Amino acid sequence: MNHDHSHHHLTPNDTDSERRLFGAMLLTGSFMLAELAGGLLSGSLALLADAGHMFGDFVALALAWAAFRVGSRSPDLRRSFGYHRFQVLAAFVNGIALLVIAVWIVFTALTRFVEPHSVAAGPMLVIASLGLIVNLVVFRMLTAAGHANLNLRGAALHVLGDLLGSLAAIGAALIIMITGWMQADPLLSIIAAALIVRAGYVVVRQSGHILLEGTPEEVDPDQVSSQLMAQIPEVLDIHHVHIWSLTDERPVLTLHARIAENVEHDRIMNEIHRALESLFGVSHATVQLEYGPCTDENKPA
Repeated sequence: MNHDHSHHHLTPNDTDSERRLFGAMLLTGSFMLAELAGGLLSGSLALLADAGHMFGDFVALALAWAAFRVGSRSPDLRRSFGYHRFQVLAAFVNGIALLVIAVWIVFTALTRFVEPHSVAAGPMLVIASLGLIVNLVVFRMLTAAGHANLNLRGAALHVLGDLLGSLAAIGAALIIMITGWMQADPLLSIIAAALIVRAGYVVVRQSGHILLEGTPEEVDPDQVSSQLMAQIPEVLDIHHVHIWSLTDERPVLTLHARIAENVEHDRIMNEIHRALESLFGVSHATVQLEYGPCTDENKPA
């Protein structure tokens, strides 16, 4: 049996992502206070909802940033794979938070339909416009790198939801200024909340799949078996294949390989590892070589 013991800490991509998250967190937290004050002064639910969502963004960004810091810690005896999975846990929490925020917005908006509130559309428009600019800057900071992992994408989706909230607040302010129809404020808040639900569902589904040790979507276990045997003729059979992920960027694999007799053990082992990395992007694999029947053939896979 051969086990590649290389455990990576912060990669250059992770370091860049961490820096972007920290800047986005500070910018979001600062403007959140201004938007909260503006929502209270104008009486706008859309602004208050956006401020609440921006607070959620601040917490989400802080959690995502902390995930990179924790994820860089070295493996220990209790956590032999290190703390990489904390990033996925942060993304899962962020996704759940998006869904909770959306429910709060919808509930509050429905009460506004029953009891309409007067809204100061002028201040609402100014603050919502500034909020849109801030959200665009933060969203650009989080997505400019193009290699964002699930943790960073979860944070970016939080900001995207807030950006939609700013657009809803701007639209509601314009409608109120032109027509005086106060229900535009809760109505557009509900539309923004529906988009937030979709974003939250995507993050929860993807991160939940990783937390449940699901097979990465880009790796087919059947293809692992067939392509390894096709590329390495001395490999007669591949079985007990298990594939999961530490994070969405770090697939992990274990397998048993039955090989022909009188084949050099180390050469075949190296060929299997090279093939796994080149064909499937798996750089961390545990491979058990066998010359005869599998010793675990009567055990569950």
